[in-house]
Amino acid sequence: MIMANTLNIDWADRRWELLPQRVVVQHDTRTVIVTDLHLGKADHFRLSGVPVPDACNGDTLDRLARVCESSAAESLIILGDFFHSRAGVTDSLLRRLRGWRDRVSYLDIYNVRGNHDVGAGDPPEYLGIEVWDTPVRDGDVVYAHEPVEREDAAVMAGHVHPAVRLGGASGRGDRMRLPAFVFGPRCALLPAFGAFTGMKCVQPKANDRVYVVGPDRVADVSSAVAPASAV
Repeated sequence: MIMANTLNIDWADRRWELLPQRVVVQHDTRTVIVTDLHLGKADHFRLSGVPVPDACNGDTLDRLARVCESSAAESLIILGDFFHSRAGVTDSLLRRLRGWRDRVSYLDIYNVRGNHDVGAGDPPEYLGIEVWDTPVRDGDVVYAHEPVEREDAAVMAGHVHPAVRLGGASGRGDRMRLPAFVFGPRCALLPAFGAFTGMKCVQPKANDRVYVVGPDRVADVSSAVAPASAV
């Protein structure tokens, strides 16, 4: 296992930096890539009578601003599910978004429309976020919301909120579930960025590289979670 605060990997003939903030940075193009913010999810739950804290939106947006600032990014690509639901797009959230956009006014921002975005609606035009209705190709890489393997390009996607379980062989002992980046030869999955999102444990394939996210570091655990047939 290789451990470091961040990891630099080669994939699809490019160099990518994986950050513990659940972010990918492509330094050659000064681009930050994230997925599944699900802004407004906490508001949606509160409207349904579930007492969820109000800090989720602010935490998500502040973390996103800080990582864009620290990486000297010029563009931000969101791989879908910017909003969670139409009911969650409250006046309070929109005020937060205005302040956040002022803070990152230097960024070109793009959102690949995800399944939640279809119901929630696109970000207001005054936020200056360009919405891509379909996956968008950049050279040999396609940015998409839902993962799919293609013959003609490598796909970077979200939607799944991937995680893996570590520890306790055969179910014995302590086990933990951690969000993960999963990079296959032709398709990469990013962990959800939003502060109030769930996770889904995935079963990596034999040729996948798996990088789990801890509080302050990214770890390569590929050998620990590889299918038995690949060991």
